[in-house]
Amino acid sequence: MEYLHTMVRVTDLEKSLEFYCDKLGLYEVSRNDYEKGRFTLVFLAAPGDSDTANSDKRPCLELTYNWDPETYTGGRNFGHLAYRVDNIYETCQRLMDMGVTINRPPRDGHMAFVRSPDNISIELLQKGGSLAPQEPWASMDNTGEW
Repeated sequence: MEYLHTMVRVTDLEKSLEFYCDKLGLYEVSRNDYEKGRFTLVFLAAPGDSDTANSDKRPCLELTYNWDPETYTGGRNFGHLAYRVDNIYETCQRLMDMGVTINRPPRDGHMAFVRSPDNISIELLQKGGSLAPQEPWASMDNTGEW
């Protein structure tokens, strides 16, 4: 397992970039606008992480700016922690065997979500390419929020 990024939602992208970059000292690694989803993702890295901040965007802080105004309550401004795993199916099965609910099963062989005991959303991503869809995951429904 390796740490990838932490995502936080921001209400004012320019103010956030001023804080994280100009004041805190992070630098922008990449920025992508998603018109269909109406949001922007900006990945930031710390100067000491410049050797590892690459196209995988790790380790980084992901700022998510939703274009339509939204009030964030109940911790919605904090999105999720993300970890890459060697085998998403084996990881999810191991977690289930230990009593962890798989909130968003890896139906696509690539991504799953679980929650910590403190209700922090954790994204699990398959290392390399997606695995072929497998049962019971392919037909498993979401459970709760993720």
